Amino acid sequence: MTAPQAGPRRDIIVLGGSAGAIEALLRLLPDLPEDLPAAVLVAIHMSALFPSRLAELLALKSNLPVEPVRDGVEIAPGRVYVAVPDLHLSVNSGTLELTHGPKEHFTRPAIDVLFRSAARAYGARVAGVLLSGGGSDGTLGLLDIKAAGGITIVENPQSALHRSMLLSAIRSRSVDYIMPLPQIGMALPKLATGEALDDLLVLRCSVGRDTQG
Repeated sequence: MTAPQAGPRRDIIVLGGSAGAIEALLRLLPDLPEDLPAAVLVAIHMSALFPSRLAELLALKSNLPVEPVRDGVEIAPGRVYVAVPDLHLSVNSGTLELTHGPKEHFTRPAIDVLFRSAARAYGARVAGVLLSGGGSDGTLGLLDIKAAGGITIVENPQSALHRSMLLSAIRSRSVDYIMPLPQIGMALPKLATGEALDDLLVLRCSVGRDTQG
């Protein structure tokens, strides 16, 4: 599989995950610099029965301001926007939208909703990152991002707490890069400024026997 090289700035970064993804985010966010020229949008599967303190938790580790999404908020670079329980997070051109649409993959917020709406609104400016989780949410969304000219990344299943979501995406051939978390943290600032990842050649996507099963 040939991975894209230098290109447009990927200044809309969408992150999705489920079981194990909060732990992954707590490791990833400290690697993103406070001057990151991109907005970071996060959709993690969460219970609709309880208020979420995810944004507050992530803010403890992030160099960037972290806030729960408010309907209609304008997207600004250098900020992390976190989906809230029981509402899908969608991207419009310049703003974020919260909706109580049908559940997808038995969940709301769903990763696919965020990913496909970002692809529709921003095309090649999107970098999609799928983190630890079970099931297959995010696979179709990564396909949408890739089809729109964006970059797609999954956490290395070997080091993830839960692998099935990642393996679903890898098997769909929607993935440009498979990376351990520290190298995702290295790659995203480069992508945000349009740099190539040629100095991270080890990260190129290869669906080999170590990612199967």
